[in-house]
Formats: sequence, C-alpha cells, structure tokens
Amino acid sequence: MTVPISQLIADNVRDIPDFPHAGVVFKDITPLLASPAAFAATIGHLSDWIKASGAELVVGIEARGFVLAAPGAIDAGLGFVPLRKPGKLPGATLSQAYALEYGEAALEMQQDAIPPGTGVVVVDDVLATGGTAVAAVKLIERAGAKVLGISCLIEISALGGRAQLVGYRLDTMLTV
Repeated sequence: MTVPISQLIADNVRDIPDFPHAGVVFKDITPLLASPAAFAATIGHLSDWIKASGAELVVGIEARGFVLAAPGAIDAGLGFVPLRKPGKLPGATLSQAYALEYGEAALEMQQDAIPPGTGVVVVDDVLATGGTAVAAVKLIERAGAKVLGISCLIEISALGGRAQLVGYRLDTMLTV
C-alpha cells in the first residue's frame, strides 16, 4: 500500500519550538531531505503538479524553497528561477517587502529572469501567513509573467495564508 504524500511528509518533519523566536514552532524538513524515499516521493508529487499546471518555469523562494523547486523543475523538464534575500543577486533586480509572522523581510528577483507572458509556478516550503507567497506573486506579476500556481510543502492553516492567495491555484502537501 502506498503511503499518502501528506502522511509521508508528516512522518518526516519535526517541530522545533521557539525557533527562530519565542512562540514560533519551526517546521524542520531536514529529516525529509535526509530520507531518499521521502524526498523522492515529495519531488515526484511536486513535479507532477508542476507539469499539470502548464508552467514554463519554476520559481523557488529562498532558502528552503530552493531545495524543493530546483529538483522539481528538473524532474518536470523546466528551468528554475530563484527569489532571494536582498543583495544576493547580481545585476538589476526587482524587490518586494513583506511581513512575516515574526518580523519583516524582502525578496528580490533579477529583472530579466522571467520573460513577460511566461507561465510560472512558485514553490516554497511553508505557507504560514502568506506574506512570502504574496511577495513572490507581486514580483512575478511586476515582471509581466503569469502565476499559474503556488505549491508549498506544508500549510499552517491557523495562520491564514491561504486567504491571502484567493484566485491562485494552491497545492499544499501537508496541512497542519
């Protein structure tokens, strides 16, 4: 019998309380990444979802989104575009500030990384308040590209991120 992807992920993610700040429960995906079977199944699910979206590129959000997006893109036969923290990319960039559940941050993308009209899928590890995903969507749309979907490994439903992404196709592999 095949284990559902949600159960496989739940069995391979651990909670780290009070990290990076008091009151935050960090979802540590290191055990998932260390398990060849669990990691391969996760990337297989992601790749199937990416292919079904009709995307032409996969965008990954720094840092743990890279770990999922890059192999998912390769498996789907597509290119990968990184969204990074400020100051990490060479050349002209677009920037978008956003709020986190425990502070503020920003994402940047090279201005010429995604051609206008390109259909993309955004990949990240956790959907919490939705701030990071919304910032990614804004950057991509400012570049003239189309967001065809957003995939996150884990959704923390109590933080309401899904409500920030109404109108976008959303895939979360595990909802807690």
